Amino acid sequence: DLICALQRIHSASESDKQACLQRDNNVFEAKEKRQREQMSVAIARVNAASAGLFAVEKNVPALSWAAVRDGAKRVNAVRWLAVHSVETERVLEKFGVLDSADAWHVARQSRVLEPLDDKDRVFQNLYGEHDVGLDAARSRGDWYKTAEIAQRGRPWLLSQLKRSGLRGRGGAGFSTGLKYSFMPDEPTLPELRQAGPQYLLVNGDEGEPGTSKDRQLLRHEPHKVLEGAVLAAAAANAQRVYVYVRGEFVHERRALQRALDEASHAGLLRQSGEKQRVDERGLALVTVAVHHGAGAYVCGEETALIESLEGRMGKPRLKPPFPAQRGLYGRPTVVSNVETVASIPTILRRGAEWYASLGRHGNRGTKLFSLSGAVESPCTVEEQMGVGLRDLVERHAGGARGGWERVQAVIPGGCSTPMLPKVIAEHVMMDYDALSAVGSALGTGAVVVLDDSVDVVEAVARMEMFYRHESCGQCTPCREGTGVLFGLLEKVLAGNGSQEDLSAMDHVARGMMGRTICAMGDAAAMPILGLLRFFRPQLDAYITAAPTIPASLSSAHI
Repeated sequence: DLICALQRIHSASESDKQACLQRDNNVFEAKEKRQREQMSVAIARVNAASAGLFAVEKNVPALSWAAVRDGAKRVNAVRWLAVHSVETERVLEKFGVLDSADAWHVARQSRVLEPLDDKDRVFQNLYGEHDVGLDAARSRGDWYKTAEIAQRGRPWLLSQLKRSGLRGRGGAGFSTGLKYSFMPDEPTLPELRQAGPQYLLVNGDEGEPGTSKDRQLLRHEPHKVLEGAVLAAAAANAQRVYVYVRGEFVHERRALQRALDEASHAGLLRQSGEKQRVDERGLALVTVAVHHGAGAYVCGEETALIESLEGRMGKPRLKPPFPAQRGLYGRPTVVSNVETVASIPTILRRGAEWYASLGRHGNRGTKLFSLSGAVESPCTVEEQMGVGLRDLVERHAGGARGGWERVQAVIPGGCSTPMLPKVIAEHVMMDYDALSAVGSALGTGAVVVLDDSVDVVEAVARMEMFYRHESCGQCTPCREGTGVLFGLLEKVLAGNGSQEDLSAMDHVARGMMGRTICAMGDAAAMPILGLLRFFRPQLDAYITAAPTIPASLSSAHI
């Protein structure tokens, strides 16, 4: 058929070819005109919905059809959309224009989220205002018909988690339901088909600078964490659970162990070392144990955590095989964050539709945010995904210290995410897609506000000093790159830097991205890339001036 078609085209007359070409041009022009009209409608709706909600900065170009069609302004057009709290998904599809569905989607998503109602909070004792014991936890709804929920079966549990839109709260943002579905009903590798448990590892190794959410749950909501572990194990087809708690979290580990003792005594689960027990339905109880880590930052990575649990040095493993194929002790394993696991009971109890009604498209539900730095009242707070960053700070942390006009930069998701300048931070939303669109990331949701008294170059140098210290040394780009980046920043701070040094920083940081076994190389590189992108004038000032390096950053003090 293809040969015949080619022969007909070859034998066609010149007039037929011209007529065919004209017809195609007419179709294309009609489609382009239709897209232009749809774009105009979308822009009008966006502008109308955004009017009065945000103060548009003078240096942000107005969005227009020409801005989208012009390749040189296309990035600015997308950034305008992100800054004005609208959905940016698929904006540059094909020719950089929105189709009809996208136009309506953009118009519909242009809104400011209302504060989270108390009735919609997943964590009712986040601040430890109430007793953390079993009876008090049950009075708040924990352990209510947990066995009945688990007995609905793995397909139902996975379906609910997928429909809820829950994404991993440890930083990666991967779909929780999809991740749990990777765990086999039966191991796929022949050598693993022998009898043996599958594992769920709850990652409580919270080491990201600025983050303080998981420790609050371990301290004040331990029963919610344990109940979530039981239900997550049912969804992932795991028979044993280890809760890996960071080494410095001594009080948190003790609180979790007390809750584990209470739940075991009440017959809600089984502790490691106890004889096999069954519930009132005659089904085996999930086995749960608490493991105390040694405080290494890299053990927050799932395969390094597995290595640590097995008694070896916490160094990430090469993948594949992935943990769902060969994890702890060679068995299928899934690793999930404390906040992710603790959210599951409420989702399954109240329904996926309720959870999906909170937040924004692709960023559903609630999230714990840690607010610190130059704020009046540092705290950890639960809010909807997609809440405005400035609204979050002013609503829950009492605003920036000295007023928002003193803000210089904001780290939106922990020190491994690029810091943002005030002009972007005061408009951007706190979710995965909005922060990605402006060149940063949600990470763990740890917001650190830096005012004008902070030297952002010195702040990033401290971050690089941290990553250099915490690198496990297994991968050359991370082992050598962190030291090179810190050395270049130290040279710049000493007044001995040059533009070539800044270029070298950019080259080294980009060379680390995506070239290490785990994401720690990326975590060390992104603060540098954010500094070069958004705060180049502060770096250039050190090139022209000659300040003295702070004593706290000199090699003699490290």
